[in-house]
Amino acid sequence: MAEDLSYWTLAEVMKSEAENRAFSKQLRAMTAALVNSRLAKQISEDQYAARRKRADEEAEECRRGRQRLIAEIRRRGSGAGVRQLK
Repeated sequence: MAEDLSYWTLAEVMKSEAENRAFSKQLRAMTAALVNSRLAKQISEDQYAARRKRADEEAEECRRGRQRLIAEIRRRGSGAGVRQLK
């Protein structure tokens, strides 16, 4: 997410933040499924390590994007929406 958020409307920023939260939830579910597949010995240790590394990288990018979005929402001082963001 390298876009300049200052050109976005507050509604667009908040929509993107909501989409980011949904994506984060999907990533957590995929990581849980990955762990379960390794525990069930459906994938090798090497496959698990490679997929886990990729999942961790995606999760970190998701966190960075969320931080940028929250910072932009707070910068704009959107009232009640700001207090709810963590």
